[in-house]
Amino acid sequence: MDRTVVLITGCSSGIGLQLALRLAADPSRSFKVYATLRDLSTQGPLWEAAGAHGCPPGSLKTLQLDVQDADSVAAARARVTEGRVDVLVCNAGRGLLGPIEVHSAEAVGSVLDVNLVGMVQMLQAFLPDMKRRRSGRILVTGSMGGLMGLPFNAVYCASKFAIEGLCESLAVLLPPFGIHVSLIECGPVRTAFQGKVQDGLDAALGSADAQTRDLFSQYQRHFEQVFREAAQDPEEVTEVFLAALRAPKPALRYFASERILPLVRLRLADPSGCSYVAAMRRAVFGDKPAEGPEGAQAEAGAGELGRPESSAPPAAPK
Repeated sequence: MDRTVVLITGCSSGIGLQLALRLAADPSRSFKVYATLRDLSTQGPLWEAAGAHGCPPGSLKTLQLDVQDADSVAAARARVTEGRVDVLVCNAGRGLLGPIEVHSAEAVGSVLDVNLVGMVQMLQAFLPDMKRRRSGRILVTGSMGGLMGLPFNAVYCASKFAIEGLCESLAVLLPPFGIHVSLIECGPVRTAFQGKVQDGLDAALGSADAQTRDLFSQYQRHFEQVFREAAQDPEEVTEVFLAALRAPKPALRYFASERILPLVRLRLADPSGCSYVAAMRRAVFGDKPAEGPEGAQAEAGAGELGRPESSAPPAAPK
């Protein structure tokens, strides 16, 4: 029987690396995994882990692929020896943390290019063949930062909000072609991602005003607490990808953790946005709830966040 051909972007570490291993080493031996990396010099940890996991020969292959470069995407597609990709996993991503006024145009453009334009280029490369074959699955690493605005993550959230609209639009369009799109919505995950988004940030903060720097310090303390208490391991998140991949009728969204659901529900419950903004400010910056009916709504939302059995305070995304 033909194996399911899976191509994954962003496999140098974190979720991409763990998902590639999980599929390549699956006891069913039903997957052929193409793990792609922007820089093949970083593939060492992947192959070391593949040996430790006992991945059978031929179950895993690495390819160079930079989602920002259409020629690189096309070259990777041409190296898929089966001539098809059954499951496309769009996992490559880039973050940007800090006050919006300190970001360079280059940094902003890079985040949008990788997270949004890069994903569009991947879809343009692989979707036409899926349509011709009337079969395919597209799994996307989503984020709570695509479902709600997070302080000091404005550009990252903008890119992830755009991905939500992109995927939702395709989810409406593609079922007649036998193609399903699923977002795996992640909260905090223990990967190298957080370290990368903070590179060079201290120097940039010097150009921000004192009050903004103080608010950023509060945000950092809040994030560190949430990360200690609620962050997931990539191995846990990969099981959610597997559930979406194997579902007979995949949903559009799967949540890696139920902890983010109270905030999602709060945004939907009050379309004005007032309750969510108040609850987020209270959780991150310790604001007191406002007076009056709107304040009561905000207080209720923040109270939901405080129950450890159902949620945790919001944090920076994956």
